[in-house]
Amino acid sequence: MKLTFDKSQCFTVPEKLYQILNDELANHSSPDCDTEGIIFNFRDPDYSSDNGGFHPVEIRLVKHVLAGKVQWQFEYMTDFSFQGYPFAELTKEIDVCFRTKQVYNLYGGWLSKAAGDELMAMFLENFISYIEMNVFTVTINFD
Repeated sequence: MKLTFDKSQCFTVPEKLYQILNDELANHSSPDCDTEGIIFNFRDPDYSSDNGGFHPVEIRLVKHVLAGKVQWQFEYMTDFSFQGYPFAELTKEIDVCFRTKQVYNLYGGWLSKAAGDELMAMFLENFISYIEMNVFTVTINFD
C-alpha cells in the first residue's frame, strides 16, 4: 500500500521523507481499512544515556478523508533524548505538532514561527541523513 499525503499542512516536509515512510511501510504489513493512525518509530539500538548515539524519533500519521479520498496527515514528529543524571530518562527534545502548528524545543520551549520552521528544517535534514546512513531500526504500529 502506498500512502497519499496531504501536502497542504502547515509545515513543509521534504519529498524524501514521504518516500522514506512509504518505503518503510512497504517493508511491513499494510494497515487495514479501519486503521486511523500509523506510528513510525525510528530507533538506534545502540543509543544510551552513557554512550550517546542517534536520538529516537517517532512520527504519527492520521487518516483524513476528503471527498471520498483517503489522505494521510502528519500529527506529530518527536525527537527524544536522554536527560537527567544519574537516572536519565527519555524526554521530548524536539516536538513538532502539526495540529497546533507549533514546534517545541526542550531548551527553548514553544518557538516562534520563524524559529520553529528553522529548527524543523534542520531536524528533518539531519534525520533523513541518519536514515540514509542506516542507523535506525524501524517499527510500525497501527491504531
